[in-house]
Amino acid sequence: MTLEHETPAAPAGRVLPHDVVAERALLGACILEGGQEMLARCIEARLVPESFLKGSHQSVYKALVALYDVGTPIDDITLANQLQKQGDFERVEGHAGINALTQWIETTGHAPYYLQIVRDKYLLRRLIRTASKTVENCYSQQNSLEHFLEEVEQEFFKISEDRISESAKHVKDSVDQVVSLVYQLIEQKKPNHGILSGFKDLDSMTFGFHPQEMIVLAARPSVGKTAFAMNLAENVVVPPGQRVKPAATLVFSLEMNTESLAMRLLSSHARINMKRMRDGFLSNEEKTDMLKAAKRLKEAPLWIDDSGGLNILELRAKARRFKSRMDLGLIIIDYLQLISGTDSRTPREQQISEISRSIKAMAKELNVPIVVLSQLNRDSEREKREPRLSDLRESGSIEQDADVVCILHRVGNGSSEETPSDDQSERIDLVIAKQRNGPTGKVGLVFNRNYTRFESLG
Repeated sequence: MTLEHETPAAPAGRVLPHDVVAERALLGACILEGGQEMLARCIEARLVPESFLKGSHQSVYKALVALYDVGTPIDDITLANQLQKQGDFERVEGHAGINALTQWIETTGHAPYYLQIVRDKYLLRRLIRTASKTVENCYSQQNSLEHFLEEVEQEFFKISEDRISESAKHVKDSVDQVVSLVYQLIEQKKPNHGILSGFKDLDSMTFGFHPQEMIVLAARPSVGKTAFAMNLAENVVVPPGQRVKPAATLVFSLEMNTESLAMRLLSSHARINMKRMRDGFLSNEEKTDMLKAAKRLKEAPLWIDDSGGLNILELRAKARRFKSRMDLGLIIIDYLQLISGTDSRTPREQQISEISRSIKAMAKELNVPIVVLSQLNRDSEREKREPRLSDLRESGSIEQDADVVCILHRVGNGSSEETPSDDQSERIDLVIAKQRNGPTGKVGLVFNRNYTRFESLG
């Protein structure tokens, strides 16, 4: 592999920020390590082939990610084979070029520092290009100034977002914030069982959620997908029964932020009307109950990642890294249709198929059950019937990949999008429409919207 820096000049004859030595060392570390922890860190840090300035380094990184994505162990031979498939083998100067990468480092211990250098230089290059483009567009701008400024803000905000990677936070931080917020408002004014859901009828039919299972929870908007998922997480990390051990749970919330979910958790666990918490009108007894619930939740093994705009590769990298640090028991993803595919140019149905397959593969790889929320299409509403498997939105592959499919269905004749009175509990059926290793059927639930809590019927 040649050692020329291949550094194109920036405007005004200046050299773009770069560190080819750090690029080479980072790639070498990923190869020596076999493409495990370090490559997962690179993906989580949103490194792309263009993050490397040298063209041959871009080709090598692209090949490493391709091998990682399908779970192929990485060494000189598998990397060379992937480069040949890509048509980049000669570009990196063959086996000699690959060997040259690993000869530059003796240990992978410093790889995180190489990653930081490569990432920082790439972000600086993006800033330079975006700023230069903005200056040029200022001279030729013909559209409305408001529209132009919005585009500029979006470009710079995207760069800022890409520098954030470590985003899973322990729920105790958010619970503290919610408790503080509520006080401010007040002053101002079984054997062989898997992970038990805490809903006895559901657990009796499924015997819990088992490792490597992909469990789909589907519903129309406003029926309570997120509420049920957070009740499930609550029951797993703070089990109702003393004999059940809490299981570490990681929630990916692509729609709601951590503080909003913590508010729901606190309201549900303390059995306190969430509207009263938000308004700051709590009795002394309710304040005591809230503090007791907050203490239990702060000690619970629950983490929430509220990153938006994740693609499936980034989500898998985050989950894999978390699993390497923690004995993870359950993953919840809210929700599938908000995850991006790896190639935005492909039709959305193909992207959903890729995402669904990847979630199932992730469950098997990490050996944990994954509960993924999904939307239903409108067919059941138009035909005024109970929803079924074919109503899963955008792709039949979700139905094929899932081990268990549960569908929340509001009992009654009204539309699922008609929200009942806040003062009224409502009957919701959980339809187990598919289960590879067990029966299908219905589980009756009661949903109390006052504190966003599902409970078993009867």
